[in-house]
Amino acid sequence: MNGLISVLDTVADRLVVPGYSKWGYRLRGKSWSDLEPDALQGARAVVTGAGSGIGKATALGLARLGADVVLAVRDERKGESARAEIVAAVPGAAVVVRHCDVSSLESVRRFAAEIDRLDVLVHNAGVLPQERTATTDGHELTFATHVLGPLLMTDLLRSRLAASTDPRVVLVSSGGMYTQRLRADDPEYREGTYKGATAYARTKRMQVTLVPLLTERYAAEGIAVHGMHPGWADTPGVAGSLPGFHRLTSAFLRTAEEGADTVVWLAASSPAPRAGRFWHDRRARPTHLLPGTADKPADVAAFWQYCAGAADLR
Repeated sequence: MNGLISVLDTVADRLVVPGYSKWGYRLRGKSWSDLEPDALQGARAVVTGAGSGIGKATALGLARLGADVVLAVRDERKGESARAEIVAAVPGAAVVVRHCDVSSLESVRRFAAEIDRLDVLVHNAGVLPQERTATTDGHELTFATHVLGPLLMTDLLRSRLAASTDPRVVLVSSGGMYTQRLRADDPEYREGTYKGATAYARTKRMQVTLVPLLTERYAAEGIAVHGMHPGWADTPGVAGSLPGFHRLTSAFLRTAEEGADTVVWLAASSPAPRAGRFWHDRRARPTHLLPGTADKPADVAAFWQYCAGAADLR
């Protein structure tokens, strides 16, 4: 990216609306190279939350590049509908549906036991509850879905990923995480008045904190871990969970496919992007922008200790 374009890109990113909207995507996309059409031929990919929105769009993008795709979904009927759409768009694509409630550690364990090989793992499943809800394991729902479930799944699939020649893991975060600091002192949102949007942003911040930690944890096996955010995309999740935001921004929201582009790029680009970083629109971005949100080493250590214990990592 040349100097002037880089500056304009950064300005658009900091102004949020120009960078996160469809305009930012389409302006930046003019300078991108197409991925090789067979970049993932023969590879196996798992996408969580693949029944709709960015998850479904990601699965479609991976299938177009030749990957065999496992749709890990909580609602199998939605999963089968997504599978039918993908196969219709990519005749001959190998796409299967498997049940997995990422908020349930037992469901994650059952799912992981069914996966015999793996090259790409995309953690996309997301929730935004309006009230604080505890899972059957006793964890706050957004924390369980966005942090503990992905953490446990990745660790359980570690050996299968390590057997791949180019294993990659992508955590789909949110630009909303910029508004929050790492709450290692209250990871389960037990204190204060619960707000769903805040819980969502907090746990998306936690995902970004996990990226370099997991990169280090899996470095010896060559497993590359990436974080990204998709900008503002028009998905059923946004329309259902944030109707006011959706109504105000609908004119300039990205499509789900545009939101999923960087996920697919991280999974398939060659050479592989540098691991341990946070991406948006195929460019590494800062992980902190607002004063007071930078991670403190003691908080990161406490956060990891809590998560590793809660997920029962070995």
